[in-house]
Amino acid sequence: MTIAAHSADTKEQRTGSPLEVLRVFLRLGVTCFGGPIAHIGYFRDEFVVRRRWIDEQAYADLVGLCQFLPGPASSQVGFSLGLMRAGYRGGLAAWTGFTLPSAIALVLFAYGAGELGGPVGIGLLHGLKLVAVAIVAQAVWGMARTLCPDRERASIAVIAALIILFSTSSVSQIAAILLGGIAGIWLCRAGAPETTGHVTVPVSHTVGLVALTAFFVLLAGLPVLRGLVNAQGLSLFDAFYRSGALVFGGGHVVLPLLREAFVTPGWISDDAFLAGYGAAQAVPGPLFTFAAYLGTVVKPSPHGLPGAMLGLIGIFLPGVLILMGTLPFWDSFRKRAGAQAVMRGVNAAVVGLLGAALYNPVWTSSVKTPGDFGIALVGFVLLTVWRAPPLVVVTVSALGGIIVAVVSAGSGAAVL
Repeated sequence: MTIAAHSADTKEQRTGSPLEVLRVFLRLGVTCFGGPIAHIGYFRDEFVVRRRWIDEQAYADLVGLCQFLPGPASSQVGFSLGLMRAGYRGGLAAWTGFTLPSAIALVLFAYGAGELGGPVGIGLLHGLKLVAVAIVAQAVWGMARTLCPDRERASIAVIAALIILFSTSSVSQIAAILLGGIAGIWLCRAGAPETTGHVTVPVSHTVGLVALTAFFVLLAGLPVLRGLVNAQGLSLFDAFYRSGALVFGGGHVVLPLLREAFVTPGWISDDAFLAGYGAAQAVPGPLFTFAAYLGTVVKPSPHGLPGAMLGLIGIFLPGVLILMGTLPFWDSFRKRAGAQAVMRGVNAAVVGLLGAALYNPVWTSSVKTPGDFGIALVGFVLLTVWRAPPLVVVTVSALGGIIVAVVSAGSGAAVL
């Protein structure tokens, strides 16, 4: 079966080998810059226009589903395309090909970041932290315009931001998202758009129910098991899994969740966290591969390569499980006004959550001087006005950080 086979594709066009899927997605994994929205555009050009693995309406249905669910939308779309093309092994091949290049790059950065010293190294790392300011500010700006276009949703976003800013609880992010969904039922039911198209899924109802059960059992059971078993690897896996399971609205939203899970308990410093997040903007592929960096540099064992593998599996697994669990039921569920209202509220709360993260930790730990603000401002304008690729912004910010650090070091030496 395929998703919404609206065009008269042949059976041969709908089937392929896992190796074919891996080759295509490896190429995309080293060329897809620009975040999840850009990735979806790359996928459309590759699989709808060029290869015709899926038709336009089918692809739109698939993208709509993956944007509705928690998790990395572009990775979920890629996994689904591989699943439809070559079965479950095709889905695994698509995920591997799209994820591996950026994961390897971030692991290498993690091993090399500790060797960076002197004004150049310090400036480079600080410039990467300032990239996060520009990137997250752009994400807040763009998401607010799209997801909070009225008073009701703007108010939900502000309340969610206040909850995050003034709460010291480790579950404040979850509470903000849940309250957003509840408020959506109450405030966001009007004007629900009509949903068209039909979705035919490649996953049976039985497999879907098993996947959904596994998703919720792991989400609820891992914290309980962590309390019973004193195993650091289990604690790390739970932190990655919980972060991946609660991300609505795009990859940048994982920033406050991962910071709460890793910086708050002292597993990684704020500076190292934001430097890695900035480096993640410079590589192609999904932003969730930031987990490979965290797993490599995290203080408790396992770290290094085992930690990177644990991080990747932990953060991507919930998105795959809930995707497979939802596919068989999506066609009927997405047409209900109540479901659409809940997601409006959740998406508005996500904007507030990301806005709070823009202030703390991104702004408070990065912007210390007028020069820092200038670099961040240049990056923001490049992204929002000039529409520059994130790689350009990373390069400019890194160079700016190096220049400011070298000038400051030179001024200090001159004074001495």
